[in-house]
Amino acid sequence: MKQSTALDILKLGENVFITGSAGTGKTYLINEYIKYLKNKQIFPAIVAPTGLSASHIKGQTIHSFFGIGIREVVDNGFIEVLVSRRYLRKRFKNVEVLIIDEISMVSPELFSSMDRVLQAFKNYPKPFGGIQVIASGDFFQLPPISREPREQKFAWQSPTWRDLDFRTCYLELKFRQDDNRLIAVLDDIRSGIISDNTYQTLQSCHLKELNINHRPTRLYTHNMDVDRINENELNKLNTPSREYFHHAKGLKKHIEKIFKTSMVIEELTLKKDAIVIFIKNNSEQRYFNGTIGVVKGFNKLDKMPIVETTSGNRIVVGYDEWLVEDEEGNNIASVSQIPLRLAWAITIHKSQGMTLDAVEIDLSRTFEMGQGYVALSRIRNIDGLRLMGINDMALRVDPLILRVDSRIKQASQKAIKEIEAIDNLEEKARLHILKLGGTFDKNKRREKDNSDQSTYEKTKNLIDKVNSIKQLAKTRGLIEDTVVNHLTKLKQEDKNLDLSKFKPKSGDFKKIIRTIESIKSKKDKKDFNDNGHLRLKPVFDALNGKVSYYKIRLAMLFV
Repeated sequence: MKQSTALDILKLGENVFITGSAGTGKTYLINEYIKYLKNKQIFPAIVAPTGLSASHIKGQTIHSFFGIGIREVVDNGFIEVLVSRRYLRKRFKNVEVLIIDEISMVSPELFSSMDRVLQAFKNYPKPFGGIQVIASGDFFQLPPISREPREQKFAWQSPTWRDLDFRTCYLELKFRQDDNRLIAVLDDIRSGIISDNTYQTLQSCHLKELNINHRPTRLYTHNMDVDRINENELNKLNTPSREYFHHAKGLKKHIEKIFKTSMVIEELTLKKDAIVIFIKNNSEQRYFNGTIGVVKGFNKLDKMPIVETTSGNRIVVGYDEWLVEDEEGNNIASVSQIPLRLAWAITIHKSQGMTLDAVEIDLSRTFEMGQGYVALSRIRNIDGLRLMGINDMALRVDPLILRVDSRIKQASQKAIKEIEAIDNLEEKARLHILKLGGTFDKNKRREKDNSDQSTYEKTKNLIDKVNSIKQLAKTRGLIEDTVVNHLTKLKQEDKNLDLSKFKPKSGDFKKIIRTIESIKSKKDKKDFNDNGHLRLKPVFDALNGKVSYYKIRLAMLFV
């Protein structure tokens, strides 16, 4: 199917499954539909199963957006808890279109959980509460990560998938690859029959020297290999190293949960010229989980790393926090650390969705079907491949997907015939937009755009209507840390802004205030940043690391 045909189907408001081999422009198609909707004042919810995949499409993780923590399955009791949360009610109230990217990595249990949550919030028994659902991905790529073997592992095996009655769009034109040799290799893997030509092509890449003036990105199957390579490369740099240690607060089991469910590490060592990857989203700082960059140096004041991303942005990277919340949305544990990891090498799982000009791949320890296909499909041309090793598993894909692939293609051909038979496409698309509450009136769109408040102004306008930061955060649909950041900016802009109602009265809080005032009175330049504001780390260190950065930021509002 052509992308233009798929876009027409999307515009009709159908539930759509977008698939196709790697590099056929699935993400491009989704972005075109998002652009179309936003131009009509409709703002879809965009989610993906991992932080890295979410960052590729500028969305949120499924678990974060749906408020389900690390759960795959939700019961009736937990759904009642979710429905009681005001910020989630506000979030789901206006959701009329849901886009799920990298659907191959979504388990059937998680897919069904999304359905149940949306039915509850929409109070409507149809699948996903009756909204339009777009699922995009390629089931030949990596399946959901599971510690135990299971009979059903793909989202399409959930009963909800059948109930959604998807229109299937199987994209066929390849945009990433421009080399028939590489395309033939990938097509062989997808067919389940590996030809002699494919073996010969891969053999020609074994230990091949690449004609490039930089080190290629290295993809490996195991974290252990990635960590070893990154450490070795760091040691080769003849520049001073700087260590950044994590700070944690909360019960041990909650802190361990943070380390298990994120990429944050206890101790990070960096040097100038180190290649790094961001492991957290921060839209204000313009980096996202999966952004690659190079350490260009360290700032003079607090020796924080200065990272230049591949897009050319220079970012002074400070400490960030990973949080665990209880059922009521309260923070019960936190880990503070620089949101970076070394990235001379990355795992194949982390590479899914990337496009790379040159790679060095080791497939000799492939342990999962689909890993070899994902790795080989990252590149544009076979000339950019240096193959370190390969095993029999590397060229295998799940036999279940091989069996259903022909049915998926048939469903796509059926969708093409159906839309070709529709005479009034534009009128049906127009009615769908109006049904969603959108508009085609440019003047109305301009009026709405002009009336939109900044995110900080929205927070400011609620200050008089709430009694606590917790309540303010829930009303805004944000975490408390973000709200405190908003209040900090608002206070800097308006010194007379009254925030007294938010001031804690505990003895610990008074101690933080005294520490801040003491450090400020010493007027040591190294304790302040370029704009004259007190840095957080001197306060954190003066309190022996026993107080979270969140509480320090909160205290600074009242000094």
